[in-house]
Amino acid sequence: MVRETLGEDAVIVATRDEKGGPGHGGGVRVTAAIDPSDYNADYNDEMFGAPAFETHGRAAPSAAETWLQYDAEDEEAAVAEEITDAMLRHSVPEDVMDQILSCATVIGFEEPGIALIAAVEHLFHFTPLPTGKTAKAIMMVGPPGSGKTLAVAKQAARAVMNGLKVGVVTTDTVRAGGLEQLQGFMKLLNIQLVKAKNTAELQGALEGLRGCDQILIDTAGVNPFNGDDLRGLARMIGAGAIEAYLVLPGGMDSEESGEIGRVFSTIGVHKLIPSRVDIARRLGGLLSAAHHGGMSFAEATNTPKVADGFLSLNPKNLSKLLMPAAYRDSSSSPGRMDQARKGARRAQ
Repeated sequence: MVRETLGEDAVIVATRDEKGGPGHGGGVRVTAAIDPSDYNADYNDEMFGAPAFETHGRAAPSAAETWLQYDAEDEEAAVAEEITDAMLRHSVPEDVMDQILSCATVIGFEEPGIALIAAVEHLFHFTPLPTGKTAKAIMMVGPPGSGKTLAVAKQAARAVMNGLKVGVVTTDTVRAGGLEQLQGFMKLLNIQLVKAKNTAELQGALEGLRGCDQILIDTAGVNPFNGDDLRGLARMIGAGAIEAYLVLPGGMDSEESGEIGRVFSTIGVHKLIPSRVDIARRLGGLLSAAHHGGMSFAEATNTPKVADGFLSLNPKNLSKLLMPAAYRDSSSSPGRMDQARKGARRAQ
């Protein structure tokens, strides 16, 4: 389809799974581009009428114009090089890095920070955690030790400070100290903690908390590569009106994180909460999990203090985590985020 539309020299810049598309069955978004130097005038005359690149009898480009072209190519190479260095530092998988670089290059900004923001905005989704009354319970899921209990406590604290009535359920009744830790948090917030050992008890707990503005569910850590663990969690998610969030720490192996994201997406988990981003120096695994699992970023935890809440995630903040120096340079100029958004729309 790309070649039929743009010609044989067109390149696919990025692909992304789309959930809830036409017919709600989802689909795949493909971003493609063609280099002006590869433009086929005869082909495009036939397809679209007059060619887009005409000389109109003008003389060949002057030496000065040629040097301007070379300067633009040098700037483009410099942007690509800086973004590549950042992606390599974060151990971003090659397939994800290629899409980020292709998108950033096509958008054409001269500053790496702005180019990265625009590419991230185009390639990833962002869906903040709810701050008001919700129809679905919020369930935190993930591997053992990923920070699920802390995420529940942070969300509960924020909801209480917003004046909401909060109910909290835990299915983590086996891990030593897990129940006591959450009980300590809930006692400070004056929230009753309900225990649920299985799916039937979880259904009963949700029924009993129906009058709450927000219901939060903490779960036991699961091995995503253990079929029994995964099936048990899937039953828990299906116990009622529940929206599950994968809590995944930064600093993990990128390939491993990508597999984990893909596995959790098969049981209906489509939102990601990165944890421990304050102590992680390599965040490529988070990009890999979001990409391969088709997940949107919610918010991140960057402190163990419950009262400090979450770090808001958007293209700007995620780019700042990935390439802070370039972000500081680019953010000094007004209107840059608007330019990045326009660039992302052009690439789309």
